[in-house]
Order: sequence, then C-alpha cells, then structure tokens
Amino acid sequence: MIDLVVSIVIPVLHSVTSLPAHVTLVPMDGPSLPVASEPPGMKSISSIMGWAKWVALAVCILGLVAAGAMMAINSRRGEGGEHVGRIGMALGGVIVISAAGSLVGFLA
Repeated sequence: MIDLVVSIVIPVLHSVTSLPAHVTLVPMDGPSLPVASEPPGMKSISSIMGWAKWVALAVCILGLVAAGAMMAINSRRGEGGEHVGRIGMALGGVIVISAAGSLVGFLA
C-alpha cells in the first residue's frame, strides 16, 4: 500500500516542482489609459470654487464661535442648552461643505 502511494505521489511532486520551467509567461500589458486633463478654462473655475469653499468654511467657523459665545452668555440665565441646535447645524454645514466635491463626484 505504501509503495502504491509513493509511486503516485513522487511523480506528482516531481511534475509540480518542474512546472515553472515549462510555463511561458504572457505579458499582462493592457491598453494604455488616457491621461486626464482639465478642459480649457477650468483653472479659473477651480480657483473660484476653491475660494468659495474656504469662504463658506470661514462663515461656518464664525457661526460656531457666535453660537458658543451666545451659549456662554446665556448659560448664566439657564438658557445655554438652546444653542446646541445652532452648533449642530453649523457642524452639519461644515461636513456638507467639506464633502461637496466628493458628493458631486458621486452623483455625477
């Protein structure tokens, strides 16, 4: 029984170890991908959109500062918790503004 297993296993192992000598590799070069480039006139639009994004984020930061100041002032009167909604809205605006490029790219 052992001789039968050895007589089967050894030729199989020999053929597996000698397999790479008989295999020809096929080059896997696919078609070349086109280089992405901006259409003419897009640099000015990109610049304007960049400025708009930073101005909008600055407005959100000012809104957070204002909501925090109002919360601090009204906390003496016991009304500080009413401004949590304003902070949440400002943070939501920051998230939407920051993710605007990715959202538009996803939807397009």
